[in-house]
Amino acid sequence: MWFLSYWIFPLVSGLMWLSTLLGLLLYWIVDAHRVHYASMGDAQTIAYISDVGASKLKPLFVTGCIITTIFLDLSFGADRLLRHRGRLVPNTSTGEKVLSGLTIFFAIVGTVGLTCLSGFDTLRYPRLHDIFLLLFIVGYLLSAIFICWEYQRLGRKNRDHRVLRISFYIKLIFVVVELLLAIAFVVTNFRRNYDTAAILEWVIAFIFSFYVFSFFVDLYPAVATRNHRGNSSHQMEETYYATHPGVGPQHPRDTQDSQRTLTTNGHSAAHPKTRPVQRDF
Repeated sequence: MWFLSYWIFPLVSGLMWLSTLLGLLLYWIVDAHRVHYASMGDAQTIAYISDVGASKLKPLFVTGCIITTIFLDLSFGADRLLRHRGRLVPNTSTGEKVLSGLTIFFAIVGTVGLTCLSGFDTLRYPRLHDIFLLLFIVGYLLSAIFICWEYQRLGRKNRDHRVLRISFYIKLIFVVVELLLAIAFVVTNFRRNYDTAAILEWVIAFIFSFYVFSFFVDLYPAVATRNHRGNSSHQMEETYYATHPGVGPQHPRDTQDSQRTLTTNGHSAAHPKTRPVQRDF
């Protein structure tokens, strides 16, 4: 189907994550009747995600985390690929490309954290679980910070593309909110206020799903350029500006030497010279 494109990746990832969280939460409330798991503290009444994920629903938790991270990483990769091919606003500076690379690197760190924390559950491997939880939170937070920085630079140079500003502010709000919640989670957990920390963990996880969905905003515009492909960096920008007529570099005036007739000893000759048109990217 013509309208299916890379934007499907964040939708699959976000829906999988949201479904996993709802499945765990509803199971604990409805089916398990708020059971007190062995991994919970003595005075704790609200289960962490990891407490429910370490129970009989561990296969669901592991599968949900793996599918979520696979398709989220595909979303990061698709964003980089589409900008390289000129089907989205291209990265035209070294700084933007470095930020894009850092975004993908820390997304992979977050992927390792989320995948491993689901396997090394809090009941049997509490220490490893906490380490991978830290990798998950820090990895995706840093990834979000770098992609915000990248989009801020892109949006400053391509002001006609509102989607860049919209995506930037969505991700910026995510970074600020999640950072504050993560700090509160660490503080309450350190003070052994486990019920409050558990609530914060569920909230952080649900907000993360909306961050995943935000990549739909980034990748959907590529539907309009799916038939345009470039290979070299020069073709990349030509493709982008050709498919986005509202935005374009300023072209220097085409110059062509005028035809002159030189007369020497009664003989005349015409020497037209044509200078190739250049683009100022």
